Amino acid sequence: MAAICVFCASSRTLDQRWLDLATETGAELARRGHTLVSGGGCVGMMGALADGARSAGGATLGVIPQSLMDLEVADLASDELLVTGSMAERKTLMLDRSDAFLTLPGGLGTLDELFEVWTTATLALHAKPMVLVDADGFYRPLLDWLGGLADRNFLKPAGLGLLTVADSVPAALDALEPHLR
Repeated sequence: MAAICVFCASSRTLDQRWLDLATETGAELARRGHTLVSGGGCVGMMGALADGARSAGGATLGVIPQSLMDLEVADLASDELLVTGSMAERKTLMLDRSDAFLTLPGGLGTLDELFEVWTTATLALHAKPMVLVDADGFYRPLLDWLGGLADRNFLKPAGLGLLTVADSVPAALDALEPHLR
């Protein structure tokens, strides 16, 4: 069906519930016939995500910069693993190779990727759907802050409206799928 890029944490020190969420996400993408596009890592939520997709028969595409390959954290089991020269090239390639974006809980790298695709959407550089999974209210403080930016005219309400928020993976995919070609 579609290539869905998932942004999430790669930390090795996360609570099991976040790893389970990532595994569930990968498996649900596969069950629905989608290809997983990820940051190409084999650790943390990123690794659990890819493992979940493959365990349910899904295809995986990883995009990883050479610097992370050198650290031996690449998902070498990916059906396709693309190696880039930089993190910036990685984000560009992930955007180009994906039909939609799903963001799970994560840290700075996850937020960087989310804001990259969101910013380029507000500039009309793409019209691909984006959903943020606010599992257990993980992103609630950020969403409140972003709403305040819109209230103070630092963010146009139309830009804010480009990001759909869902509280579960099935709800997120249900929100994405009607917008896929």
